[in-house]
Order: sequence, then C-alpha cells, then structure tokens
Amino acid sequence: MTRREFARAAALSATAASYSRILGANDRVRMGYIGLGNRGDQVHDAFLEHGDQVTTAVCDLRDDYMEFAIKKSRATPKKYKEYKQLLADKEIDAVVIATPDHWHAPMFINACSAGKDVYVEKPLSLTVAEGRHMVETADRTKRVVQVGTNRRSWKTYREMIDFVHAGGIGKITVAKSFSIRNEWPNGLGAPTEGAPPDEWAWDHWLGPAPKVPYNSNRSFYNFRWFYNYSGGQLTNFGVHYMDIIRWAMGKDSPHAVVAIGGKFGGIKDNREIPDTMEVTWDYGDSLATFSQYNANGAPGDLRGSEIHLRGTKGTIYIRNSSWEVVPEDVTETIAGYDHAQGYGNPLERKARNTKPKQKLIEAKVEKGSGGATPLRTPAISSTA
Repeated sequence: MTRREFARAAALSATAASYSRILGANDRVRMGYIGLGNRGDQVHDAFLEHGDQVTTAVCDLRDDYMEFAIKKSRATPKKYKEYKQLLADKEIDAVVIATPDHWHAPMFINACSAGKDVYVEKPLSLTVAEGRHMVETADRTKRVVQVGTNRRSWKTYREMIDFVHAGGIGKITVAKSFSIRNEWPNGLGAPTEGAPPDEWAWDHWLGPAPKVPYNSNRSFYNFRWFYNYSGGQLTNFGVHYMDIIRWAMGKDSPHAVVAIGGKFGGIKDNREIPDTMEVTWDYGDSLATFSQYNANGAPGDLRGSEIHLRGTKGTIYIRNSSWEVVPEDVTETIAGYDHAQGYGNPLERKARNTKPKQKLIEAKVEKGSGGATPLRTPAISSTA
C-alpha cells in the first residue's frame, strides 16, 4: 500500500468526530474558557502564546472578567454566563476549566459527555469518588484530557527528575514538602454574612455545594479555606509538591495516608481548614510528608526549600525553579561509630579511631540550571 492509498483509507474509515479532531490538530483548536478569575486568566494567557488555538468562547459569572479576556484574545469570542450553553456550542473543540475546585467534576464530566476535550486545573477533584468518576468518564468518552500541574513542564524539574532517576542521590527514603506562612493574628479576617452582590451569581457559584449565606471569604481565592469547596493548601500547593515527589520516587498509590492537624494558632478568621497540619504518605519502602504551618513563618529546613528528597547518596533541595544536591559524607568510620557494630566498648572505639577513614561516596555538588538564585546554607552564629 502506498502512502497516498493509506491516507485515503484512513480518511474513509475516520468517524466525523475523529476527523474533526484531525483538522483541529493540523489547523487551529477552537477553545472555550470556563472561569476567568485568577488562575483562569493566567491559563488563558498561556494558551494565547501559541498560534494553533483560538479563543472561541468565554464563560464566567462576572461580565468584567469576560470582557477583560475578550480584549486580550485577539478574536471575537462569544460570551456565556451558563457553562452548559458553552458546552452546547458546536464550534468549540476543547474547554479549559479553571473554576473553584468543587465545580471541576461536574463541568469535566459534562464537557466530556458533550464531546469536548478538556484541560482542567488542579486539583482534579474535590473528593476521591469524584476523581474516579472523572477518569471513568474520560475513558468511556475517549476524550483528550489533561490536569494542569504546571511544574511538570518546567525545564529544571525535568532536569532534576532525570538526575534522580539516573541514581544521582541513590535510594530515596523520605521526601518532605512545606507550605509555610505566618497568618497570625488576623488571617483571612472574619467578614460578616450578608446579602450577596448578585443572588443569581452566588447561587450559581455555590452550584453543587450546600446553600449557605453569602460571605466574602467564601469566594475568589479564599474559598480554599472551606471544606465544601477545597482542601486548603494541601490541595493547592500540596498537589504540585506531591506530583513532583511521586514523579521523582516513581510511585503510584500509597499503602496508607494519615493527616493530623487543627486550628492551633488562635488566628481570628472564619476558616474551616487547619492552620497547622502534618500529612504522611506511606509507600511501603519510603515516606512522603506535607507540612502546613500557617501560624509560624520559619522555613522547614535550613535551605528554605519547598521540597527536599533524602536519598542514600545525597539530598536534593528544591525551591521554585532551582535545585541543589548536597551529597552524603559516608565513610567506613565516623567519629568512632561502626555501622555494623554500633559504638562498641572503649577498646573497640579506640581501635576504630586509629583506622584510616575510607570514603564510600565521593562528594559532588550538583545544581540545576534554573534562573532562580542557587540554594545556600545560611551561616549559623552563636551571636545571631
């Protein structure tokens, strides 16, 4: 069969849906954006950097957000206040869902069922059950879907992962991550409940969540501190950190997870999410942790890293777009201690201390090529 015959046969056998996807891939993908606030605006900007897509429609409960998006879109997109009207638009190939977390699952499922490919912002879902339903729906409808965890695309993270997977720090036994900020004493504040600026918009913002009186902290960014809409910094920054940790460690599902915490700092706001929390994932041969401290601002480690990976040959410290490896100084004899026999008795310790130390791992500092300032160990002074 010649190449031309193969192409003709493939075109004849393609369904209308698959053929439209082929055209979209080779021409321009017609995009619809649902949610154009903080993150939605950022994602829209990112898509606009590529010429193989066009903003065909926008959807938000706020007209000013939609007008702002339309002005920068270099097109004449339609405006929808009801997301299901956008999904019914036959001119749209794919949608971006950048709404509060509690809307991700219903919008994702409806979009796939409407024949749209989907980019949904992290976290994928509000609950595990929702997430499983979303995966099943994507599989059943055969849609192209992606969850937005942008650090997967950063050059320095891919570089660091390659270093780890090549054995650069040996076997990872512990990975730690941190979300730290001192929000004491007032935190988010405690605004009073009252009438919403727009009753219709408030009802549609709540959507599948329980009906409650309007409170300004339950909207825009601060919704993350209320259980019916999000999971706090664990499902905000924690998703990014755990994605990198699992990628580096080559792990899928943990054997067990435990989370302990509460509102311990006496912060005077109306949040529901803990201000202090520790979460541990047990993978059988390694541990991963997430520490959320919102009533104390001291860094989680001396390097002020967001993530650090502890391996048998060294530790990687990651802060935003930079990473650094501090190698382990492993020798056969360290300060009279023998790995096999412990400290032993005084005569054994004296004998070992007279034996020349043999370096088991050659110290070699590795640094990522990211643009951020390289990590440094701060000086420790008794007079500080």
